[in-house]
Amino acid sequence: MTGVYIAGIGFTKIAEHWDKDLECLMAEAAVKALENAGVSTVNAIYVGCALNEFLQGQANLGALMAESAGLVGVPAFRVEAAEASGAAALYMGFCDVASGGSEAVLIVGGEKLSDGLTEEVSSGMMMSGRTWHESFIGADFYALNALLYKLYSKRYGEEGIPFFPVISHEHAEGIPHAQYPFKISLDRVIESPFIAEPLRMLEVSGIGDGAAAIILVNEDLARRLDSFKARIFISSATDYVNPFEREDPLKLQSVLLAVSKVLEQGKSDRSEMDMIELHDATSILAALCLESAGFSPPGSAGKLAMKGEFGLNGYLPCNTFGGLKARGHPFGATAIYQVAEIYLQLAGLAGKNQLDSPRSGLAISLSGVGATAFAILLNKE
Repeated sequence: MTGVYIAGIGFTKIAEHWDKDLECLMAEAAVKALENAGVSTVNAIYVGCALNEFLQGQANLGALMAESAGLVGVPAFRVEAAEASGAAALYMGFCDVASGGSEAVLIVGGEKLSDGLTEEVSSGMMMSGRTWHESFIGADFYALNALLYKLYSKRYGEEGIPFFPVISHEHAEGIPHAQYPFKISLDRVIESPFIAEPLRMLEVSGIGDGAAAIILVNEDLARRLDSFKARIFISSATDYVNPFEREDPLKLQSVLLAVSKVLEQGKSDRSEMDMIELHDATSILAALCLESAGFSPPGSAGKLAMKGEFGLNGYLPCNTFGGLKARGHPFGATAIYQVAEIYLQLAGLAGKNQLDSPRSGLAISLSGVGATAFAILLNKE
């Protein structure tokens, strides 16, 4: 197997893009990534999108993306894994390059959630669960998170859990591509109305549109390109779809397995991570990701968050550009944004949020409530 490297990235601002359709957003990100890498073509295209058939009535995004990016003739495929669709596309592209099948591939993730009403987007999210069981009784994504929140509070207390959105918004302040580039206070989070008690409105990510793209290349091409390169590793694992069918609902076994495997691939250790991009679609998921992945003991993530340990100056900075909560969560694009932001940190291009000489970063992307987890490791060489 050959080593796989990120040679270029591109993304759009996350917002409600009423003047652009999904295809246009993805093409914009793709062209930026090609230009950033200094390549004019690739051997394959992998597109991640979760709800394109449901919200836009549009399939065959691979072919559309090839045409829009000026790459007609290149094999192109759409990959789906609910909210982790971007990570799934990245996984496929990684395997293609690592196996020697391709020298360079384009990974594009995109979503245009503003094309649907809030209720429609929520219904789309429910498709990541077991439709005939959870959706049938109205147990949507937020309801399941609320139940986990209640269980967590009963077992450990909820101290510090509402602080995760505060961290994300603090990091997103002034970030040009962030959907919500401003700070919020802990009081404001706690005083916001409930989505599903005890989960509050300001503890969940919003609805937005965005696209992000990455160019993956093999070792030979990486040596010939002038752009900054970061070595990438990726792994994935699954768990029971309904979290309450698991041995312990508060342990995301998919996260533990995926993180452990990717660290083994990269010959890295948890203590070597300089940053983590968490899947903070809700505050409780942020805590469970950290604890399940082995970066904080059970019941401690919120307390550590309150102490500033996950801030830019903490021992383990998290969501350095705002995470899903503040940077935004356009499902199929989210994992690509996460990886692109780690790439910016390793390249020394993170602006006001630049960490001090980082060498490794980890992204965690989930579908559903941890039904599938992807762990993506970037190393600076």
